[in-house]
Order: sequence, then C-alpha cells, then structure tokens
Amino acid sequence: MIGVTMYSNPISELSQHQLVEQHGALVKRIAYHLISRLPHTVDVNDLIQAGMIGLLDASHQYKASQGASFETYAGIRIRGAMLDEIRRNDWAPRSVHRKAREIAEVMHQLEQQLGRNPLDQEIARAMDIPLEQYHQHLHDASGHQLFSLDDLTDNQLSFDDSLDSNQGSPEELTENSRFEHALAQAIDTLPERERLMMNLYYHEELNLKEIGEILGVSESRVSQIHTQTMVRLRSKLRDWLQ
Repeated sequence: MIGVTMYSNPISELSQHQLVEQHGALVKRIAYHLISRLPHTVDVNDLIQAGMIGLLDASHQYKASQGASFETYAGIRIRGAMLDEIRRNDWAPRSVHRKAREIAEVMHQLEQQLGRNPLDQEIARAMDIPLEQYHQHLHDASGHQLFSLDDLTDNQLSFDDSLDSNQGSPEELTENSRFEHALAQAIDTLPERERLMMNLYYHEELNLKEIGEILGVSESRVSQIHTQTMVRLRSKLRDWLQ
C-alpha cells in the first residue's frame, strides 16, 4: 500500500476512485473482521458501504500533524462508521438489552461479595435460572448486538484525543488517561481464558472458529465467552460508563 508521504497532493484532494483503489482492501478487511461476530442477517456489503463513507470522511479530516499515518487514522474512522451503521440498525429486542444489563449487575454484585470473578454457575444461581438458560441469554445477546471493546472505548475517548495527546484540555486528557488505565486494569483481572480470548481476538485478530480450535470449544461457545467478557468489563467499569 502506498504510504501517505509518497502522495504529491493532500489526502483530501485524492479522487474517490483513487481512495477506493488504494485503500479499499483496508475497508474490506475491517468489514469481514466485524461480520464474523454478527448474525447472518447483517450484509457485509452494508458494512463496506459504511466503511467507504468513513474512508472519504477520513480523507477530508486527516492531518499529518496528528502524528498518525493515514492508514491508522482511516482505519479508526472506517471502523467507527461501520459501528455507527450497526447501532443505527440495532435489531435487538428490548428484552435482550435488559437481560444483558441484569447480567452485568449480578456480576458486579457477586464480584463485590466474593472478591473475585464469579463463575458461570454462580451467576446463573444468583439469577435463579438454570446454567443452560444463562448461556442462552449470552447467545441471544451475541446474536443480536455487537459487544465490542470498541464500544467501551468509544463511550469514553473522543476520536481525536485517541490520536493526538496534545489536543483537549488538561482535565480531558487526565480523564482519558485514567479511563485507559482503568480499562487496562479491568482486562488484567479477567479470568485467564477470557484474557486469552481477548488477546487472540483483538491483538492476533483470529476469527471465532480459529479461537475455538485453540480453546477446544465450539465457535458458538467462543461467541458466548466474548459476550460474557464484554458484559464483565462493563460491570467492572460501571462507574465510568454510567
């Protein structure tokens, strides 16, 4: 891929055709990574279309002085545009959202009582439901709504702040730094298998099937574990997200 420094004209002056030609593969890569955790009713072409809009927006907003390459800047804009598209078309019934919030609340209460991460069985017992039903709630949530680390960071960190630490007031920068620290601490306190899943999914960028082969569980179970991990992180960061 051609680097930004090789362009003779600013990114904003590139034609739409040139942008698609040079960065279309990035849009598709992000779209197919996201689609792997979404229901079959979501059309990857819709994500690609939203991503292309994000790419065009990035071409107009990019400033080399922000300290990030155009590919890095555009990647965040593209992913954000796709997440916005998913949120706008959120098809999840209210009961799914309500149950996810209930699970997060029970997790928080049990963690306070036990001084550790509660087990699946303990969460189900506290909710007074069979373990199979608890897993079904996780399955419903993973099948209807995107639960993502991007959602957690998007709730707290502005886009420009995440790229340029020189922007924003001292108070905002301090607050963002504190949240990043809190998020890192929350991830460190996750159960070992959930930390491994996070690393494989977000850092190694493996898909659910590949992660399942490593963990020795089904692809569907990995999806449940991912959703449970996101709910657990929300419960740990509840003071920040409220």
